[in-house]
Amino acid sequence: MRTRTFLSVLFLFLGYFGLCLAEPGDKIYQKGFLSIEDARKSIELPDGYSLELVLSEPQIEEPVAMAWDGDGVLYVVEMRTYMQTADATDEQTPKSRISRHEDTNGDGIYDKSTIFIDNLLLPRMVLPLDDRVMVGVTNTLDLWNYRDSNGDGVADEKIKVFEGGKRGGNMEHQPSGLIWALDNWIYLTYQNVRYRYVNGKFETQKLPRGGGQWGLTQDDDGRLYYSSGGGENPAFFFQQPPAYGMFDVSGQTEANFRSVFPIAAVPDVQGGRRRVGSNGGLNVFTGCAGQGIYRGDRLPEELYGNLFIPEPVGRLIRRAKVDRKDGLSVLRNATPGSEFMRSKDINFRPLGAETAPDGTMFFIDMHRGIIQQGNWTRSGSYLRGIIDKWEIDKNVGKGRIYRLVHKDHKLGPQPSMLGQSAKELVSHLSHPNGWWRDTAQKLIILRKDGKSVVPELEKLARSGKSALGRVHALWTLEGMDAVDPKLIVEKLSDNDHRVRMTAVRVSEPFLSDGNKALETAFQVLEKDPHTDVALQTINSIAYSGATGSEVLAGIQDNLIEKHIDKPILKSIAGNRAKLAQERARLAKQRKMDAHFGKQMETGAVIYKQLCFACHGNDGKGTPMVGQPGVTLAPPLPKSPRVLGSGGSLVRTVLHGQTGELDGKTYPGQMLPLGTNDDEWIAAITTYVRNSFGNKGGPITKEFVAGIRKESGDRLLPWTEAELEELEPPLMPNRKKWKLTASHGSEKLGGCVDGNGKSRYDTGASQVPGMWVQVELPTVSKVNRIQLDSKNSTRDYPRGYQVESSVDGKKWSEPLAIGVGKHPVTDISFPTTEAKYLKITQTGRVSGLYWSIHEMQIFGKPIPR
Repeated sequence: MRTRTFLSVLFLFLGYFGLCLAEPGDKIYQKGFLSIEDARKSIELPDGYSLELVLSEPQIEEPVAMAWDGDGVLYVVEMRTYMQTADATDEQTPKSRISRHEDTNGDGIYDKSTIFIDNLLLPRMVLPLDDRVMVGVTNTLDLWNYRDSNGDGVADEKIKVFEGGKRGGNMEHQPSGLIWALDNWIYLTYQNVRYRYVNGKFETQKLPRGGGQWGLTQDDDGRLYYSSGGGENPAFFFQQPPAYGMFDVSGQTEANFRSVFPIAAVPDVQGGRRRVGSNGGLNVFTGCAGQGIYRGDRLPEELYGNLFIPEPVGRLIRRAKVDRKDGLSVLRNATPGSEFMRSKDINFRPLGAETAPDGTMFFIDMHRGIIQQGNWTRSGSYLRGIIDKWEIDKNVGKGRIYRLVHKDHKLGPQPSMLGQSAKELVSHLSHPNGWWRDTAQKLIILRKDGKSVVPELEKLARSGKSALGRVHALWTLEGMDAVDPKLIVEKLSDNDHRVRMTAVRVSEPFLSDGNKALETAFQVLEKDPHTDVALQTINSIAYSGATGSEVLAGIQDNLIEKHIDKPILKSIAGNRAKLAQERARLAKQRKMDAHFGKQMETGAVIYKQLCFACHGNDGKGTPMVGQPGVTLAPPLPKSPRVLGSGGSLVRTVLHGQTGELDGKTYPGQMLPLGTNDDEWIAAITTYVRNSFGNKGGPITKEFVAGIRKESGDRLLPWTEAELEELEPPLMPNRKKWKLTASHGSEKLGGCVDGNGKSRYDTGASQVPGMWVQVELPTVSKVNRIQLDSKNSTRDYPRGYQVESSVDGKKWSEPLAIGVGKHPVTDISFPTTEAKYLKITQTGRVSGLYWSIHEMQIFGKPIPR
């Protein structure tokens, strides 16, 4: 008896002790799916709120996006092949769809469902227009309009409206969004472009940059809200409309805004243990996606204008208050220390938040086990270990859409706009639900008879009781190119600042054309009491290119001086200065070398679309929230892998990289981008090698093609050891090198002393046959020589060839033959074993020496 008691106590003690030592989140509390009702009940909400199930399997499976047409018909994007196994088996098979769901009697229940479009390759975006529905899918930037011509709920007409071409890269890092914004432009994430219908014709326009990841939303003033899961950033670029510059401001989110408070103790996070909180779940935003501003009229007023941010990794939805003061928007958690919505259900994966036609808000729950794409779930990864342990790879094929309701509010009426006349649509521009206003504006613009209601729109703009109705009336006129400058003059003095802002924005084409009446009328804006109006005026004068007008330039200067104390104004000025510097730098590069300049411009666009989220705008790495000194990705300035021959960088971009770098582990895994073509790879690698203080020389598409061919059918990401084996790092101990030369050998020490102001030079004009030879301390594997003559600017070799030898007697065939075009001559060649390297100058130029301020060789001694 005593023995049994002792053992029982011992086991209890060991069990307790083991529990204390266990990592948070190690306790598996759920496998498989809960019932539909239990899953809904598991979701925590504030008092008074509840969720109604709108759609679920089998009507929908794997939903990722949704949108309504003018009659309230709901279109749901279903990625039915997404991560059906932990290895993403058959993910690229075109078996996904967009489904159509209709409430036939207005009771709020979608009782009729059809497959609108079937057999798509991972559709990503849907935008109902009129009776047409615009769609974007994975791996292409093409956009298509679909239409159901016979009313059976199935699309039978398909027309390509935009030829965007192939889009490579990981499917998580491709465009989403496709929203018709207040300014009548259609926006999406990543790409630095926007689209627009002008008199029925589909047109495009470049933006300063791209951004975002999954999801896009707008507020009543047309400011867009982007998010980035890869960059662990739940909201950015929301201070002003994108056309005026996309930037962030210090303090635009409250302290610790990115910290999250889940109740699901599941450690399935791609950032590893450092992203697991004390409760065993996610500790900061990392999968933020599908954000939405609530602009409806059937939930408590306190929610209006709030930003809802789904976080599928944390199984929660954040409600953020958007406070705007002195032209600055600041986000704050509306439920400090908690979340608006959260669940312990391991399959709750919120991915979308949209204001609905009925005045409520709809939320998408993809409802599945794995949420990360296959590049993060490879065998052997931290995340794969959690997936296998919890067996969440088996949880597929479901999907939910919920309606958020409140006990004190009823559902709004069902719209029937598609059959209404343009005149009937005008009344909806003043509707308290932003969805109705946006949809009516879009439909009037798309109608062939839209201009028939110009008088009604002008009347609404002048005397409508709703300020937002007056705003939408002006934008509807703008969308049909039917704005009368006299109306703008009137609206510059409207009693609501939002209308005045709109009048300023729609005036831009007239300012560009030098409309004198408007120039004079703009003087009233110098005394406008509202900061937002002043900022809009400053932006619009600059954007319209009207700063050549003394009157407008004076107004702009006066407003800047008046509001110079506002932090947002300093950010606007700083952003413009950076853009101007970037444009000047790129223009200079294009002037020096047209192809190189074009590569840099293209590469800059790609970097701002894809790379900045983890590597940062300055290339030094985005700081990891809550982890001092840790960045999401390694720094790019002076990186030996960036400044090498380019081979390591190209290999990394093609296939990705995993494991430690320089003794550090980074949570932002480098994903393979090899599905992009060779010119694309060459552009982004050239940009990285020649930005952030780097001077690495260009990469050619032929060089990329060679690396791609050499890599064969490689599927796995590279490790640091593998890259160094193929492309050795910078060779140290240059003082131990023995140098000889055909001319000026007494000056050779000047090219290996680390002083960029000293140099070696031939002391005579460049002629073929001049040479410099290096004897290394030991036989090494080498593949690159860098000759830096930038302090002489023009004394680089006009031609060159490189040979190698192991014994100094028997020399190889030329490893590289080329023509110098830049002060920094980068000479790359296949990795070879050598103790001696000989660079021969093959060009001829009178009056210019061959100079080398610094010589670097990249290689690695072969162990004896």
